[in-house]
Amino acid sequence: MLHDRVLVRTDIPEGERRSSGGIVIPATAAVGRRLAWAEVVAVGQNVRTVEPGDRVLYDPEDRAEVEVRGVAYVLMRERDLHAVAADRFQGSEDSTGLYL
Repeated sequence: MLHDRVLVRTDIPEGERRSSGGIVIPATAAVGRRLAWAEVVAVGQNVRTVEPGDRVLYDPEDRAEVEVRGVAYVLMRERDLHAVAADRFQGSEDSTGLYL
C-alpha cells in the first residue's frame, strides 16, 4: 500500500438484506445514504489512525473496488474513513472502543 491508502474487506456482501423484524429487503430497493463497516486488511506507510484488523466505518458510495486473488476489496484514503472501532482503544478509562 502507498501513502495514505487503506485497503478494506467489506463485512456484508451486496444483495438482499434482512431488517431487524425479519423482512427481506431486495438489493434493488432504494435506501438513503448509509455508511458501512469493513475490516482493514492493509495500510500505507503514512496512515496514522488505523491498523490492519481494525473495523472502520466508510461511505460505500465513495469507493474504488479492486479484486486480489479472487477476493473483492475496497481501496480508499484514510481521510474518507468516518470511524474506527478497535480493541486497542478499550484499554483507557473512559474509552468506548470507538474512535471518531
